[in-house]
Amino acid sequence: MADARPLPASGRVHLRGTLPPPRPLQHLADERAALHESLHGKIGLQDRLEGGDEPHYVRNGLAQTVLRDLRRGRWVIQDEIDLHGLNRDEARHLLAGFLAECLRDGKRCLRVVHGKGLSSPQKTSILRQLVRGWLAQRDEVLAYCQAKPHDGGEGALIVLLRAPKKLRAA
Repeated sequence: MADARPLPASGRVHLRGTLPPPRPLQHLADERAALHESLHGKIGLQDRLEGGDEPHYVRNGLAQTVLRDLRRGRWVIQDEIDLHGLNRDEARHLLAGFLAECLRDGKRCLRVVHGKGLSSPQKTSILRQLVRGWLAQRDEVLAYCQAKPHDGGEGALIVLLRAPKKLRAA
């Protein structure tokens, strides 16, 4: 070791190992928010399970004929909202206001357009899943089903609201 000499300076910086891969913080925050929402919502797992490929929901205690009539188009769509391009918070706030306004105005059958998610990462619509959960948590929503192809197909839901409460004369 007496004749050892240092290597000539190469001008390079030596790092301590390799850098860790970047963490997708927004994706992780979205996943945490979705998990929290699914765990703390008012509906149970059974309410979220869907039969077949078509999304649908019927409030407990209602006859399945309500859903059948909604699917067959026996209700006239009275209003609609388009949630394309909104983030989760904007969409939830806008949807809640829309439902309250429709209930106040006596509108019962609505179309909620959430999009198919074709321009989102992994081609999955995050709003599609969130809107279904939000609607099932709302007391004023009696049922919903996927829209027919000419009404939006996989990118929309047809929603049936309860009748507005009548004001009692005192």
